[in-house]
Amino acid sequence: MDGMQGEVPVRHDWSRSEIEALFGLPFMDLLARAHAVHVAHHDPNAVQVSTLLSIKTGGCPEDCAYCPQAQRYHTGVEAQKLMDAGDVLERARAAKAAGASRFCMGAAWRGPKDRDIPKVAEIIRGVKALGMETCATLGLLGEGHAKALKDAGLDYYNHNIDTSPDYYGEIIHTREFEDRLDTLGDIRAAGLKTCCGGIVGMGETRAQRAGLLQALANLPEHPQSVPINQLVPVPGTPLADAEPLDPFEFVRTIAVARIVMPKSIVRLSAGRQQMSDELQALCFFAGAGSIFMGEKLLTTGNPDVAHDHALFTRLDLHPLQVDADAHEAVTAHCEIADRDAAAA
Repeated sequence: MDGMQGEVPVRHDWSRSEIEALFGLPFMDLLARAHAVHVAHHDPNAVQVSTLLSIKTGGCPEDCAYCPQAQRYHTGVEAQKLMDAGDVLERARAAKAAGASRFCMGAAWRGPKDRDIPKVAEIIRGVKALGMETCATLGLLGEGHAKALKDAGLDYYNHNIDTSPDYYGEIIHTREFEDRLDTLGDIRAAGLKTCCGGIVGMGETRAQRAGLLQALANLPEHPQSVPINQLVPVPGTPLADAEPLDPFEFVRTIAVARIVMPKSIVRLSAGRQQMSDELQALCFFAGAGSIFMGEKLLTTGNPDVAHDHALFTRLDLHPLQVDADAHEAVTAHCEIADRDAAAA
């Protein structure tokens, strides 16, 4: 079949029409193409496992239409203070014991204040000492914040662009799309890896989903992690009555993300609790190579750990181990796949 080669160049000049054309491929052709790209660059039977903890919940001054933590919406989420470092480390140890290799920490701020950074840095150092990768999502960063977090041992900073630039104003009014791009630039300049994706099912069109992936793929550097979230409608938010996205359209989004950002790890993120095991299996085949494991994603539900372990067993998947030996093994796998693709 034309276009079935797995090896594709890493590009930063995707047009909207090119990405829309990928969305428009026959479903089976799209999945086959995406899986070939996935095999060429990743171990298709390994899934990177992260755990996400809300270390500061509620009270956010932003007006993101999907978010139950915005203080202006009546969702039942109460504002809380930043967690103590000891409590966070207890949760991190439990996450590691359950198989997570990366511990992600989220705080419901527009952005941290200078006084917050040393407290977060202390937490990061503690989690890093456990032998886990660290990730934080704290909102817009001020001058020097990214470097201070990097110096504390932070590996990844999550800052999603949420949706297509031409739909952004329908979802958020308290910050501009360019604000997000500026923060991503600060993150890269500090030497941090980026975790950046978006949310689908917020009433956007397929063309706007293509615009989301175009904006991600055309960043100066592809995010190392690309979380694709499916909206979880929360009563009290403006999107509480949003129409559910067709499940196969979600799989298409995963597949197109895999093709346009071939070396990034695409994460099957929020919304998994509403997905069947069969739908998740399609997503893994289409190129998802990461999940959040644990009972919650910030304030919304997530499949429990035992269920995820059972799903991995049924699909012959295993957690990606983040250490030197695993990195060498994955690198060797990719080199073999590259040679096979070149010889084909």
